[in-house]
Amino acid sequence: MNGPQPILLRQKRMDAPGSESVRGAVLIVEDDPQNARLLTRLLAADGFLVDVVGDGAAALAAVAKRAPDVILLDWMLPKMSGIEVCQRLKRDRTTRLIPVVLLTALDARENRLAGINAGADDFLTKPYNAEELRARVQSLARLKRYTDELDYAESVITSLALTVEARDATTDGHCQRLAYYAVALGAAVGMGDDELASLDRGGYLHDVGKIGIPDTILLKPGKLTREEYALMQQHTVIGERLCGNLRSLALVRPIVRHHHERLNGSGYPDGLRGDAIPLSAQIVAIVDAFDAITTVRPYRAPRSREQAFDELETDARAGLFDRQLVSEFLRLVEGRGVDFPRVAS
Repeated sequence: MNGPQPILLRQKRMDAPGSESVRGAVLIVEDDPQNARLLTRLLAADGFLVDVVGDGAAALAAVAKRAPDVILLDWMLPKMSGIEVCQRLKRDRTTRLIPVVLLTALDARENRLAGINAGADDFLTKPYNAEELRARVQSLARLKRYTDELDYAESVITSLALTVEARDATTDGHCQRLAYYAVALGAAVGMGDDELASLDRGGYLHDVGKIGIPDTILLKPGKLTREEYALMQQHTVIGERLCGNLRSLALVRPIVRHHHERLNGSGYPDGLRGDAIPLSAQIVAIVDAFDAITTVRPYRAPRSREQAFDELETDARAGLFDRQLVSEFLRLVEGRGVDFPRVAS
């Protein structure tokens, strides 16, 4: 039979009388039918939905179709080793948080180090101890469930941010553009992967606090009164509170709170100055200003890219923005280092 078979066996979960049922899905990647049947029987009895595939390519296809909660991955597989499958899963942002348990008869130190370097979350040595196998899979399934709950909470907050954008037709695409621009500028100044990821999320979430600002203020076509402006400023504080204590948003909260701070202390909400303003917030402030200048807003028509350049440079000279960051951003735009969609010409 040609080509990988996505699912060789699917065993429905069974509730074992008198035992706590742990709900979840396990993918077993094992080319030995006897071992596969043993693992399936043990895990199905604990309440898991179990899928079995026999090689690495089929495993990747099965995960792409439906992500499991835990993967039991045999080290010795035909064509593609378990180590290579693990590496591919852990390099992919969409699958890297799925716990992977390497199944192996190799118990040497160098083999375990190779598995750790590939990103494996745990190891089981053949022949298996049934109780140890069940305990480890149950523990990893619980961990994955907690991770999914955090992802869900972050998704809710992101949905709120996009809801804010949808309230004003003139800001369509604003969050996406800011995320793209901010990551491009962050990469250009040498920020690391975690910081770039925070810039991506920060682009989407920077104005999430506007969910608490009335439309009469948010969409007002004219100049805001002093009282209205004071209320508008609260969106940064509201946004930070919405992000809560999610660890995944720890690097994003400073962006949400401080993207309206200015180097000379004239910004809000805290009047921070100079290096007291996080670099990520400074970056989002610059690209936010650029996008605001070059797109339609309720209170004015868009201006050209050249006008945006002049205004950003003027603001940098006045001490609002970091001159080097502004220069690097303008260099990116002029050199087409990033593609800026829907910018006025």
